[in-house]
Amino acid sequence: MCNLYRMTKSQHEIAHLFDAEDTGLASNFGEEVYPGHPGLVVAANGEGKYQVWTMSWGFPLAMTGKNGQLLKPKSVNNARTDKLGGFFWRASFERRRCLIPLCAWADAQGNKGAKSRTWLSLPGAETFAAAGVWRKSKEFGTCFSMVMTESTGSEAEGVHSRMPVLLNPTDYTSWVLGSPEEAKALCNPWSGAVTIEATDQLWARC
Repeated sequence: MCNLYRMTKSQHEIAHLFDAEDTGLASNFGEEVYPGHPGLVVAANGEGKYQVWTMSWGFPLAMTGKNGQLLKPKSVNNARTDKLGGFFWRASFERRRCLIPLCAWADAQGNKGAKSRTWLSLPGAETFAAAGVWRKSKEFGTCFSMVMTESTGSEAEGVHSRMPVLLNPTDYTSWVLGSPEEAKALCNPWSGAVTIEATDQLWARC
């Protein structure tokens, strides 16, 4: 599952690349995006046009302690394709889908306790888009989650059993504005080439 991705472009650059309106709102996000932290999202406004927003990565999941006391909500940053019809995700999948711009995503590889980051990206593409869903919440404000699918048959399969749903630019409109059936049909492993970069940088922070 994806718990870290890289985004090195500015909000203005993303607006240009995705032919979206720059909302002009202050964006405060790092080049490496972690669950619970802000990231850039391209979503449709009420007129069906793309806009760039800053949202928190992860939907809030209510947590309770052994004695029933409320705990800090868990940030659920990945939405599995086989769970999109369930209660937790259904409304967002049906009505609030978005594009998540990224330059690369990371997975952990190696022995337990000494796992390191392996970065995956698309060759020749400085920026591409993963499928996402979003919602408003009282806990995290406006937030988003990345849609994940099995990596079976993809070049990413050797790194992790799951990967983000990556979208061709020609499919952006179908994902954001199409019917749930059209969007679900796009939830497949990436069939194109994937660049895999193993590093010795420890995964611990993730």
